Amino acid sequence: MRTALLQSSGRPGSVAENLKVLDEAAGRAAAAGAGLLITPEMFLTGYAIGDGIARLAEPADGDSADAVAEIASRHGLALAYGYPERDGETVYNSAQLICADGTRQANYRKTHLFGCFERDHFTPGERQVVQAELNGLRVGILICYDVEFPENVRAHALAGTDLLVVPTAQMHPYQFVAESMIPVRAFENQMYVAYVNRAGREGEFEFIGLSALAGPDGVARARAGRGEELVFADTDPAFLAAAREANPYLQDRRPGLYGSLV
Repeated sequence: MRTALLQSSGRPGSVAENLKVLDEAAGRAAAAGAGLLITPEMFLTGYAIGDGIARLAEPADGDSADAVAEIASRHGLALAYGYPERDGETVYNSAQLICADGTRQANYRKTHLFGCFERDHFTPGERQVVQAELNGLRVGILICYDVEFPENVRAHALAGTDLLVVPTAQMHPYQFVAESMIPVRAFENQMYVAYVNRAGREGEFEFIGLSALAGPDGVARARAGRGEELVFADTDPAFLAAAREANPYLQDRRPGLYGSLV
């Protein structure tokens, strides 16, 4: 499955403008043969928008989700996008996967919040592994800081995730995560990892870009630079199966020794 990574901060504070950016990118991705387009963390509204987070937060099945579903079905590809989710009085940092027919397939709430900014505006989610079947692949979702905890990615590996989608808002000076950690996570857990970042300065944050799709051999199939960019890479189930056959990490685990970790 060809996968498109949309590295962009969109238009912070304007859902309508971000939907236009998404629509344009979906058209380009579909024309290039992509079956899935992934946006960064909080793409729908912007990340560093302060109290605008609570004001713009919507339910998982709200008007913006309907608009994204219309874009997905019109262009004929799946979309995974980051947004602030409202559930009653609670706001989560979420990412949702909508299939090419416009159906909502999976919704994930970020479980590990980073820094005071996120803890001031969001409630952490409680479900570690969220998955959906897409074009013959089992797709899982984490968000940004979540992927830096090896336990989260290993839980996905044990649950059979083939492609881990990670919308992110990674900032300076943590570029080593994109450059080094993501390929290692893909290798040690025998999966593809799509890490899709924001770019440029937004409020107090400087986002570093460097979005990547890393394969189970630890090699980045696609790597963006520091600016706004749409990059593509293929996820190959046959290559994934061969890599898992050759790499014994998951088979050689000894869970009985790991009790002290929790």
